[in-house]
Amino acid sequence: MRVLFTTWAWPSHLYVLVPLAWACRAAGHEVLVASQPELLDEITRTGLPGAAVGADVDAVNLVRGYVLPSEAGHGDGLGQAPKVGKGPRAMQMFLAHAESMVDGLVDLAREWRPDVIVFEPTALAGPVAAAAVGVPAVRQLYGTDLMLRARPVLPAALTELAQRHRTGEFDPFGVCTVDPTPATFQLPTDYRRLPMRYVPFNGSGPRPAPLPAAGRPRVCLTWGHTIAKLDPKRFLVPQVIDAVHGLDVELLVAVSAAQRPLLGEVPDGVRVVVDVPVGHLLGDCDLVIGHGGAGTVLTALHHGLPLLVIPQLPDHLGHSGRVLATGAGEVLTRDEATPDRLRAEVTRLLADGPHREAAAKLSQEMRGQPAPSEIVADLESIARVGVN
Repeated sequence: MRVLFTTWAWPSHLYVLVPLAWACRAAGHEVLVASQPELLDEITRTGLPGAAVGADVDAVNLVRGYVLPSEAGHGDGLGQAPKVGKGPRAMQMFLAHAESMVDGLVDLAREWRPDVIVFEPTALAGPVAAAAVGVPAVRQLYGTDLMLRARPVLPAALTELAQRHRTGEFDPFGVCTVDPTPATFQLPTDYRRLPMRYVPFNGSGPRPAPLPAAGRPRVCLTWGHTIAKLDPKRFLVPQVIDAVHGLDVELLVAVSAAQRPLLGEVPDGVRVVVDVPVGHLLGDCDLVIGHGGAGTVLTALHHGLPLLVIPQLPDHLGHSGRVLATGAGEVLTRDEATPDRLRAEVTRLLADGPHREAAAKLSQEMRGQPAPSEIVADLESIARVGVN
């Protein structure tokens, strides 16, 4: 079996595909990961074979238009992208990536001849390419299914690309959806769902030496990769450090090399780790403070850790909303995240039983879902049946 995985050029969207892609390779199948040229080096670092399709799109500039407004303003100068049509505001960005990728992806699929195409939910060139070459499309989520509200408008939104490649009618959600989130964390759905165990992959990097025993609660503070790219003033890690470091906790701050200069000089007792995948760190932590990205949220829940999240993008707000709804943590707006409130919430979440219990139950549910290796058999079956 040949499996073509595809995503637009955003590392966190790639990372969620890696465990299933490697499971396919380990089962003896051929795998290829296709994205825009900007992501090719990151694909190579996962050890998977990659192919560049289409042209790069200025994703950072597009994402800037979707930053949640602050009531206090904070003077960041980021404007809101205009709302056009129905569905999520970010649909314009997803369609721009689809337009960039679809011709190259169709050409690649015709040349490489995959048996199935697996696409992350915002890589809309994926189902178009699958329909164009007559193979099944399988959607793989990276967190809460935030594209559900766009489902009714997707066929019309993709009409031009579909007509260009003479696809006929097809379901933009594919024949089924692989879902690494536990059912109780996911939104209600009505499509064929293949639950899959979430296996943390937060980028390539060596496992650090074990952290010494702290003798007090250890809190991991991480802000992903997106927010600092959009605007350094939205990278709230320095403010959180200032608010929390005086508590009786060990503060472990995980940042990228590009983010490290934004921290400046940190207080004594604050441990900073650079370019270490967060999944390597959380086994020794008691609480996670973050931005609400799907990878951070699911990795924390995989370890049974409650979260304190401060979302600043619509998708981060969606994932954070499920943290709140399941009782696995607390959510603050940027305006609510004052030093006093941050200290109070950290103290409460470290001492609070219900939030930790909820996170532990979600962890147990996640670990009970089928491993990626078991999903390979489903892909084999889908490939055999083909497109009805």
